[in-house]
Formats: sequence, structure tokens, C-alpha cells
Amino acid sequence: MTDIVTELLDILDLERLEEDLFRGVSPKVSWPRVFGGQVVAQALVAASRTVPASRPPHSLHAYFLLGGDPKAPIVYEVERIRDGGSFTTRRVRAIQHGRPIFATSVSFHAEEEGYAHQMPMPGAPDPDALPSVQALIARGGATLPPALTGYFARPRPIELKPVDLRRYLEPGPAEPVCNVWLRAASLLPDDPAIHRAVLAYASDMTLLDATLIAHGRSVFDPDIQGASLDHALWFHRPFRADSWLLYRQDSPSTGGARGFARGQIFAQDGTLVASVAQEGLIRPRRG
Repeated sequence: MTDIVTELLDILDLERLEEDLFRGVSPKVSWPRVFGGQVVAQALVAASRTVPASRPPHSLHAYFLLGGDPKAPIVYEVERIRDGGSFTTRRVRAIQHGRPIFATSVSFHAEEEGYAHQMPMPGAPDPDALPSVQALIARGGATLPPALTGYFARPRPIELKPVDLRRYLEPGPAEPVCNVWLRAASLLPDDPAIHRAVLAYASDMTLLDATLIAHGRSVFDPDIQGASLDHALWFHRPFRADSWLLYRQDSPSTGGARGFARGQIFAQDGTLVASVAQEGLIRPRRG
């Protein structure tokens, strides 16, 4: 296991302070604020530790309230809303400097049989046939935004392989759809809860950028102020986050300096394992 993946697992292994009270930390990086996917994943871990493993989470609905301070610990306060015969509900608040920075509700469901169908996976090149991000950056050279090359070149616990980088090489409005393969950068433990937390972490990495494709812009443009506002995640079927997953993203609407994006996450065999929705701030900077 690589050091950076070990660091992610350490970050997701929250410290228990009291019953239903946990503390998490951020990686020692120079980010100006805490990565949203980290807070989503840590809150999911906190909620899951108050529910039996036989009742896994099936949905999460969250709001980002304030930018997190990466230098300060985050306290996660879990409220036990309901323990029913089939469903369990938890509410989690993430607190820093005495103020809530994030709030989410997580629903858990005892596994049972029922009807099953799914949308088919869109066509996409096999991830092993795609060049690495480093090769794509080398191919793009100076035509790629420096913020983009810095983002993809930085060591990270999630390996990304964009299916197509033409939108960055040939700027201009396009159909607001994009695909990226992702997986943990090394093998993970077998615990399904860890794979769900890692996928929750990854689900916030590229989604907001899909809202700007129709406008020929990107969150990497220096005159765009971007931030996740809310985030919803549904787990449909078992998966491994250390195997390739196709993240299909689209954006049905933007307006009022906000962009709405949806995501479907497929295993390599075509199984739909999770769905995501998010609205974010995409404010043009003026002056």
C-alpha cells in the first residue's frame, strides 16, 4: 500500500472522543481549505460507527456550510434520529472553532431482496488502454491551464484517468458530459465500510467541473470561484474502490452562479454501484 493511501486510511480512522462524538484530522498539505470529499467521507465513517455493520448505508445527503480549516481538527457529532425495524437514520454535524462547517443525514438499510434494474454503462475506452494523467499532461504541454496540470500531477490517494482532455486543449462550449475512470491508488483492506468511505471521498473530486463544460469554462480557470454547496450519494450495490470505476458525469442545468451536476459510478463489468448529485457555486470573479 502506498504512503498516500495509508495516510487516507489513517484520516478516515476517526478518534472516538465520547459516545457518538468523533474527531478527525486533515492531511498535512498546503490546501487553503479542507477538501469537501474528506468531510463527506469522515462524516459517513462517524455515522457508520453508531450502526451495526449488518445494516450498511444506502444514502447520504449533505450541505457544506463553511470552508474547513485544514490545520484544525474536525469534531463529528452524531445524532441518533431513528432506529427502525429496517431503516436507521443518523444526523452528523462537523464542527470547527465552535461552528458547524458541514451537516449531513445518512440512512442505513438492512439488506433484503427485491426488484432490481439499472441503466446501462455508457461506452468508454478500457482504463488500461488510456494513457496516464502524466502522459496526458505531457501531451497537452503549455496549452493546459497550470492549475489543471498542478491538480492532476499532485500525488493523491485516488488514481484518475480522464477519458478525454480535449475540452482543456480545445476550449469552447460542448455537451456537458464527461467520463473519468478512478480507483484507490493501491489495494485496500476488504472491509466494505472502507470502500464506501473511499468512494465518498472520491465522489467530490471532479463533479463540479462538469457544470462548466457547456460554457467552455473550467473550475481551473482563475476567474471562476468554485465550491461545493451540497452533495448527495446513493450506494446501490457492493463494489471495490481499489478496482477501476467509471464516473459518468453530466450537468442538466446552471444558473444564478450555481451549477447542478449528476454522476453515475459503474464497476468495470458495467454494474451501477452508486449515484451522486451535487450543486455548487460557479461564480465569475469580477474586478
